[in-house]
Amino acid sequence: MRLQDSFRLVSRALLTARLRSFLTILGIAVGIAAVSLLTTIGVGLQLYVLDNFSQFGSRIIAVNPGKTQTGGIGGLLSSTRPLSLEDAQSLRPLPFVERVVPVVQGSGAIEYGRRVRHTDILGGNGDMAAAWRFALAQGRFLPVISGNSQPFAVLGARVKQELFGEARALGRFIRVGGERYRVVGVMASKGQMLGFDLDDVVYIPIDRALSLFNRPGLMEIDVTYRAGTSAAQMAERIRQRLMQRHGVEDFTLTTQDEMLTSLDRILGLLTVAIGALGGISLLVGAIGIVTIMVTTVQERSAEIGLLRALGATRRQILLLFLGEALLLAIAGGLCGLLLMALLLGVLALAAPALPISLSPFFLLLALLLAAVVGLLAGVSPAWRAASLNPVDALQQE
Repeated sequence: MRLQDSFRLVSRALLTARLRSFLTILGIAVGIAAVSLLTTIGVGLQLYVLDNFSQFGSRIIAVNPGKTQTGGIGGLLSSTRPLSLEDAQSLRPLPFVERVVPVVQGSGAIEYGRRVRHTDILGGNGDMAAAWRFALAQGRFLPVISGNSQPFAVLGARVKQELFGEARALGRFIRVGGERYRVVGVMASKGQMLGFDLDDVVYIPIDRALSLFNRPGLMEIDVTYRAGTSAAQMAERIRQRLMQRHGVEDFTLTTQDEMLTSLDRILGLLTVAIGALGGISLLVGAIGIVTIMVTTVQERSAEIGLLRALGATRRQILLLFLGEALLLAIAGGLCGLLLMALLLGVLALAAPALPISLSPFFLLLALLLAAVVGLLAGVSPAWRAASLNPVDALQQE
């Protein structure tokens, strides 16, 4: 049997039962669209999160009080000895250290006149903006001095807009947690990171933040370092210095590489899980192909018997029905990609901020997946058709 004859037979079989073929293609299309759409959103989310974390720089090490394996996590639990401002100062002379940023975070009421806004308050020093790559829109950042600091405050872009509107904020006095502060700077808009609004923050000197929140120690020390050393070597220097001061390793070091690797692993698993959920729809489409092909074999038994009587081999019959299942699956895959494109267009209009990353590799993988599903779903019915006895098949006319 020639190839064009085989293709003509397969096409005619699909066009004869148009409604049945359409429903089968629709089932595969929905499955492919679901898998492709969810995977695309998952990959986009992964790139978005990694990009947000990378904006703080690639050469940064975070020091948190408490040993993660035993005593505390991220400074939320008590540790043998809190991290102090003196600990932060002791890290400055280390080789390759660029900036050291002690950090305390809390929340409170920010007041200006009759306007009040409850928001996050970050305690830091003059290195914080440069270390975190935050730009200033107006004025200057906090002073470098970490002791007996003046009551200066720097406003995030949203806080400034909420309290002052279009009026000038520099030089004005606000109340932070009931204490009087002078505004010396306004940050440029930074946007959000993982749901945390970086513009809805007020920055105050670290020593005043410790007093305001009545904390015995720091929540974190961020250390940025110059090129010329590795993250592991820098982390080891920090570990040795703090162990000299504390006597034991009652703190946790996290490098930016470790943060990104952990995030990438978690988000990769999330993407796979999301794709697996979409695969359920594809499984339904595969069941549809099996059902349709079994019905087709029963209805076309006489045709199969006639083809065998005219000299068609069992292998040719098998390939005919496999080709029919494959053609249905590929048509469903193409329709699924078109449906996905339509849904992505709707999502782009409805939620412009939604991270979406289209990859040609995943589009080709979706088509390949549709073809594999079609082949697997068509194997059993095709084998059944090829196994029919020609005489018995002709008698079913």
